[in-house]
Amino acid sequence: MESEYSLEEEKGQDQRIPTQKELEKELSEYLSKKYGDRIKIVSPLLFPQSDPRKKEEGGKGDLKKSGVPAFDMKPEELESYLDGYVVKQDQAKGVLATKICTHFNRIKSIGKGLRKEKPFSVGMIKNNILMIGPTGVGKTYLIKLIAQKIGVPFVKGDATKFSETGYVGGDVEDLVRDLVYEAKDDIKLAENGIIYIDEIDKIASSQNIIGHDVSRTGVQRALLKPMEETDVDLKVPHDPISQIQAIEHYRRTGKREKQVVNTKNILFIMSGAFEGLTDIIKKRLKRQGIGFEADIHSAETSMDILKEVRPQDLIEFGFESEFIGRLPVIVVFDELTKDDLAAILKNPNNPIILSKKRDFTAYDINIQFEDEALEKSSEMAAQEKTGARGLVSAVERTLMPFEKHLPSTIIKRLLVTPELVEGPEQELKRVDPDGDKNDPKMEERFEKAVANEKQRVKSTIEKRAKEFEAQSGLRLYADRIDLITEHTLKSISDIDSAFTDFREMCNQIKAQNEGLFSQLGINVRLADSAIDEILRIAIVQDRDVSAICLNLANELEYGLKLVRDRIGCDAFTITGEAVLDPEKYLDSLIKEYYSQDPVTS
Repeated sequence: MESEYSLEEEKGQDQRIPTQKELEKELSEYLSKKYGDRIKIVSPLLFPQSDPRKKEEGGKGDLKKSGVPAFDMKPEELESYLDGYVVKQDQAKGVLATKICTHFNRIKSIGKGLRKEKPFSVGMIKNNILMIGPTGVGKTYLIKLIAQKIGVPFVKGDATKFSETGYVGGDVEDLVRDLVYEAKDDIKLAENGIIYIDEIDKIASSQNIIGHDVSRTGVQRALLKPMEETDVDLKVPHDPISQIQAIEHYRRTGKREKQVVNTKNILFIMSGAFEGLTDIIKKRLKRQGIGFEADIHSAETSMDILKEVRPQDLIEFGFESEFIGRLPVIVVFDELTKDDLAAILKNPNNPIILSKKRDFTAYDINIQFEDEALEKSSEMAAQEKTGARGLVSAVERTLMPFEKHLPSTIIKRLLVTPELVEGPEQELKRVDPDGDKNDPKMEERFEKAVANEKQRVKSTIEKRAKEFEAQSGLRLYADRIDLITEHTLKSISDIDSAFTDFREMCNQIKAQNEGLFSQLGINVRLADSAIDEILRIAIVQDRDVSAICLNLANELEYGLKLVRDRIGCDAFTITGEAVLDPEKYLDSLIKEYYSQDPVTS
């Protein structure tokens, strides 16, 4: 044994000692596999990848120096935005928009004048929200939309994964630490974020257990302080990254640093399906009503009964009274019908159809949907009883054979018809190149589907035109609405993203105009018609507006200088006609000015 050990030891000594870079690479690969991309090696120490001292441009939200979002939305503005994405749920959208806007506007107002923050002032109850509704009705989707729109960090957790201590599953305070990560280590910004916890009904104490259900009530109690106000330490024993940071900080400074996140302004939103809650509410309503009045309640639907929910019902369901007391706002979502599911698919902003369009566009295949086909898909989804989630599986199940086969063919257009939804395999044979290639009726149906989609997008933009004008300061007349519609369809994006692109292109054109012509010593103003024509070229030809502006300046430079030098005019207005035909514009300009008397000095 001694000889074998000596031989192995000798071989090890003969091997080349790895360099520092090789060691760093090997350690980096190990840490990446174990902890993901949140840490990297910075020789000779470990640090998180994101540097809290650096701010990325274009990050989440328009931030002030204090880390507080520059929030300036009104409830009706936010509700209008949500209407463009979420079908039905009018009451839920109204309540969420109102309470969330109030929460962030109140944060913004603190510190102004006499409204300075006081440590134990009365009236500082947080508008934490409890959402109740079956799966697939849009609870998570709504909160994600709101967080994205208002520009605050957002984290989502599952209540079933939390434990009171954190040794099993996760600690409820881990969500607060995740908020700091989402805020790119900006603690002030994280202190104004949103924490969303799903399946909260799963931590209600079981009514079948005799005595106290310690495991579930323990999680409820662990949530009490963060939901109100507490300081959460960023460095915890079970987080190796934070421990490495703490050790290195102590090595460099000789001081212990304690970083905490205060949860006073963090908005907590909970949601769950709450199966069995209707029975509890029914019992209470029957106790309150007598005779004929009790029969009315029994005839109501489950969702109508849920809207009668009161805090005492939730306490009987299995929640601690202190926990429910920290959720003052309760929102009940409506169940989605077959017609609601069809309306979701027809919504220009719905991610399901947009996603499928992008999938097929990846193979240069233009896919269109007939309204009747969308209605058939909604019928299939309604049978699954999973709300909007059923739409995804229904659409995927229908189009999977086409997504697999068509990229290997020469087909570049696909029309999703009711016949295709009902029998995908049979329709796949019909659209095959070996089948009937030129079907005038199918061509007509395809163009009609294109026109219907375009009209739907245009109508939505027209409804929100005033809102977009208020946001951007741009005038949205008929031609510009047509341009935004065209850009929405060509870019396969939601309407808000398309409008944001449109606004940025307008600003880019104005900036390019000032930069290019100021170098020539010429005062040039672009008329709205010129801006529109540049945008039209950019959208239709998929070109960069900067390149179009540079090309226009090059074509106009000589003629404008000639007019300036000969006539003495140094201010010009570029029209849409000038963009379309610069030579004709210059000819008419020169003729116009040469027909006038020269300007004398």
